[in-house]
Amino acid sequence: MNIKNYKKRIIDDKIEHYLKLFGAVCIEGPKYCGKTWAGRYHSNSEILLHKTTGGKSNNVELAKISPALILQGEKPRLIDEWQEATNLWDEIRLDVDKTGLKGQYILTGSSTPTREGISHSGAGRYGKIYLRTMSLYESGNSTGEVSLKELCNDNFEEKMTGEVDLKYLAGLVIKGGWPGNLSYTPKDSSEAIGEYIKLIIDDDLNRLDGINRDKHKVKLLLKSLARNESTTVSNKRLKDDIKEIDNEDIDIDTVASYLNALNKIFLLDNDEPFGINIRSSIRVKQSEKRHFADPSIACSLLNIKEEEKLINDLETFGFLFEAMVERDLKIYADSFNAHCYHYQDYQDREIDSVIELENGKWCAFEIKLGANKIDSAAKNLLNIKKEIEKENGKAPSVLCVICGLSNAAYKRPDGVYVVPITALKP
Repeated sequence: MNIKNYKKRIIDDKIEHYLKLFGAVCIEGPKYCGKTWAGRYHSNSEILLHKTTGGKSNNVELAKISPALILQGEKPRLIDEWQEATNLWDEIRLDVDKTGLKGQYILTGSSTPTREGISHSGAGRYGKIYLRTMSLYESGNSTGEVSLKELCNDNFEEKMTGEVDLKYLAGLVIKGGWPGNLSYTPKDSSEAIGEYIKLIIDDDLNRLDGINRDKHKVKLLLKSLARNESTTVSNKRLKDDIKEIDNEDIDIDTVASYLNALNKIFLLDNDEPFGINIRSSIRVKQSEKRHFADPSIACSLLNIKEEEKLINDLETFGFLFEAMVERDLKIYADSFNAHCYHYQDYQDREIDSVIELENGKWCAFEIKLGANKIDSAAKNLLNIKKEIEKENGKAPSVLCVICGLSNAAYKRPDGVYVVPITALKP
């Protein structure tokens, strides 16, 4: 890939901003999401620390023996997969302190390193950025006629957005947002992601911290997570699910340990619970909503490679569509310093996605694949808002249904917005 063909990412503006604020910027995220190319686009020199199949890299050894040589080069200098030589973190921090200059280094990493060899957090010297897979707007599958930022500020213009069919949406879910797979068919992309998962199980998890994990049990856990995508199931429920479906036992501590490892390689991207700022007597559950880094991972694990198979299982399609939408909402919200959560209380009331703005206001989103579900989704949002107000809590400032098959972006008479995901942008 020629850097001239780089497809711009929403995060690019944040990278440029952070290069003006910090001496070094660290870009983290799952493998294959485009970190290297994003870093390369903003740098003037680079060095790659990837280990070869044999587990050796001259650059990694050089970084450990003579880190000053690794840092030589025109700035900003990209150091790709820096976690292979963790001593570089302090070396870069010291160099930043010495020169006092901003925007000197861009580090990329596809796993959370151990603290070994790192003596300082880097606070004030480093800015951290999380890069996800591509949103529909970035991949060219959303027209971008509706701005999420403007919508969250109650600034909205109604418009026709065009027809979208179910097969098209199914293809988007199966393919996912991987930059390297944009030209692939859904089936080809699914096969590529299948190999991606195999390599993570066979290589990345073992190299993460030297722990030899049971590959079979990791695969069982991944499949269980795929079956429970976009839900708030507990670790115990995952254990029970594996027992029920695969007739195998996994210790609950093993489940927790493996989930922690999957988080460290950024394969998971769970939604945290929202409720701190509601300030009402309503008790809110504190379970995370489970997501992979991209819905295509769940599709591949469930052996869903073609659109027809997903269309024939609309319940699963709904959960995976929700995962795709929430991936996009997180990407868009991050661009204007907002945060995404989910809401679930002990009266079994749920809001699929919550976006909290910098000014403390929050917006509530229901996510529905079909237009026939818009009425019930809007009713749910209105009921929850009413209950929160009744409890003297802080109610959402905007209510919206994100839909798959709507052909228009509009405001209902009850004040609830309806927006197609294929028309949304930051």
